[in-house]
Amino acid sequence: MPKRVLFIMSDTGGGHRAAAEAIRDALIAKYGDEVQCQMVDGFRHYSPFPFKYMPEFYPWLINHSKSSWGVGYKLSNTRRRAKVAAQAIYLTAEKRLKRMLREYPADVVVSVHSVLTHLAMQAMMSQEKRPPFVVVVTDLVSTHMFWYDRRADRTLVPTLPALERGLEAGIKAEQMRITGLPVHPQFEKKLLDKAVARQQLGWDANLPAILMVGGGEGMGPLYKVARAINSRKLKCQLIIIAGRNKTLKEKLEESDWNQPVKVYGFVTDMPKLMAAADILVTKAGPATISEAAIAGLPLILFDAIPGQEEGNVDFVVENKAGEYAPTPKQVADAAQQWLSEGAAGLKRRSDAARSIAKPNAVWEIAEEIWEYAHKPAITTNRRNILKDVVERSKLLNSLQSLTD
Repeated sequence: MPKRVLFIMSDTGGGHRAAAEAIRDALIAKYGDEVQCQMVDGFRHYSPFPFKYMPEFYPWLINHSKSSWGVGYKLSNTRRRAKVAAQAIYLTAEKRLKRMLREYPADVVVSVHSVLTHLAMQAMMSQEKRPPFVVVVTDLVSTHMFWYDRRADRTLVPTLPALERGLEAGIKAEQMRITGLPVHPQFEKKLLDKAVARQQLGWDANLPAILMVGGGEGMGPLYKVARAINSRKLKCQLIIIAGRNKTLKEKLEESDWNQPVKVYGFVTDMPKLMAAADILVTKAGPATISEAAIAGLPLILFDAIPGQEEGNVDFVVENKAGEYAPTPKQVADAAQQWLSEGAAGLKRRSDAARSIAKPNAVWEIAEEIWEYAHKPAITTNRRNILKDVVERSKLLNSLQSLTD
């Protein structure tokens, strides 16, 4: 009988689904018919209003009120506050989460979403026996306390700072392991030789290529950044990915440019695009940084989600894998400086980017999950009704103290 793996994620940003799909495909590639994988969106399908709309609300909030998101992120980012907040959400979703576990029986449960980690663990603790629980942290450096639950059997983290945060949360060192961030197993295989990639894409074979990405939704000040670079009249070619943002794509296509420019909408061949480029201009998303490192593509970071991605910037800069340039002018300054260093300078920066890559992360994570899928179910200490009442009373008191 195949080993059953349940991935709990949510489409609040593309990174959670991408991580789950990467691990799933690595498991299938390695173990074939011996494994059966299921993915569920814990917010969309197993949470009540308003949490069921988090996949829609999250990108809207990031686009329109990043500062508010940052404040909330930092205020909730302590052991006590994260626990209280997660317990409060659990009380509203308890019945649905228990139903999720009944509908998707598994030999191992894997969380790739910070908030859903505690919720899933709490629901499993209501069972007489539960499957092993593995957490795969998909934030790179600035990891929220939501990620860490001491009851989890294994917590896999991408970086040393993420492991250190786990220690602060009370998780034992032997419960954790640094693996890197899971990137799809096909990504590295699809990285072509630069000349071949450029020929297939129809790019200029001789001009340095600056690849600009704003995520699948084309978020951030991509147009202003592109125009700032354009104003320098650099000897380069600009490759701009507008994602699903049709308005942005049309605006870019209608503009006049001082160098060759190619504008793409949503793309599915990012490995080829990264292989063909020399510089990546983007926001500090963990998945993009991890992919760029594997491709040996140095980064100019123009944006970061407050709290959540600020540590990513430090990680890139401290390892000399890129530079932080939070204004269009600063991006243009950095691009001009990098190009002035010539091929040798770009090669040096490429090597630095590759030094932080962990291309085997997805395979190591898949092997860990496979190991835990073979472990026996774990007997839980189910709470009685009186203990539940006491616990809920404590939660209400904690919520009251946080608002006072």
